[in-house]
Amino acid sequence: MKIVAAKKILKFNDRLAAENRAAFDAAGAFCVNVVGSPGSGKTTLLEALFAAGKGRLRPAVIEGDIAGAVDAQRMENIDVPVVQINTEGACHLDAAMVASAVGELDLGATGFLMIENVGNLVCTAGFDLGEHLRLIVLSTSEGDDKVVKYPAIFQGSHALVITKSDLCPYLNFDPQRLIDDFHRLVPQAPAFQVAALRGDGVQDLAEWLLEKQTGRQGAALPEKK
Repeated sequence: MKIVAAKKILKFNDRLAAENRAAFDAAGAFCVNVVGSPGSGKTTLLEALFAAGKGRLRPAVIEGDIAGAVDAQRMENIDVPVVQINTEGACHLDAAMVASAVGELDLGATGFLMIENVGNLVCTAGFDLGEHLRLIVLSTSEGDDKVVKYPAIFQGSHALVITKSDLCPYLNFDPQRLIDDFHRLVPQAPAFQVAALRGDGVQDLAEWLLEKQTGRQGAALPEKK
């Protein structure tokens, strides 16, 4: 019987992730890993971001889903270069999947490479994809207790985006509780409240991302413990 330890798999992934990051740096593409639950509004957020940063972001997208190409089609509809990865059951993307998908994109023409990860608050936490920065997206309809329940994904993120903020008056959701819980794990990370369909708060997020791209301040995720 041969036993392969999970740590060995993760170390191999981390090596590939470092190679991905080096390739992104060489091409001048700033890579953002967008994580969050199914239905949190990740794709709608990307659409709003690209509209807010039109002419400045020069985006390309890698879409990760278990099946289908619904989100990739939405990117094509707004003329954003996109590659769909279907994991066929896997609950997250890994660095090898991203490396394969990148070959279908023109990195040299890309300012921001946005990776929309498979909807999941657990598995996506453990895999570095080579990104410079990780955004955790959480909608108001999911509840304000998720940092307590799923700390790893929040602790490994550089910013929190609370989506569907226009629904707050109709929900039992306290954004300040969520932000306070997040800051206990990542004190210096910003939190943005957006209503992407209306465009509220999206411009502030776009400007922050452009600042991070300029300074490359997000390069390297927090060390795993």
